[in-house]
Amino acid sequence: MKLLDVVSLSQDLPEHGLVKGQVGTIIENLAPGVFEVEFADAGGVPYAMLGIEEDNLIVLTHERIA
Repeated sequence: MKLLDVVSLSQDLPEHGLVKGQVGTIIENLAPGVFEVEFADAGGVPYAMLGIEEDNLIVLTHERIA
């Protein structure tokens, strides 16, 4: 995973009001295997930003993978 990857949550994070499948963008590498992810609405307004371990994220891909 790297900066600006679009990711999805692989599990609920109810303590932050987030559920499995919500989509965010990696905006910072906080530590090995921990990324700050920003979640924004369709208008681009952020509604959550938090550090999430890599094991709880899935990178979304829009391109063909050979």
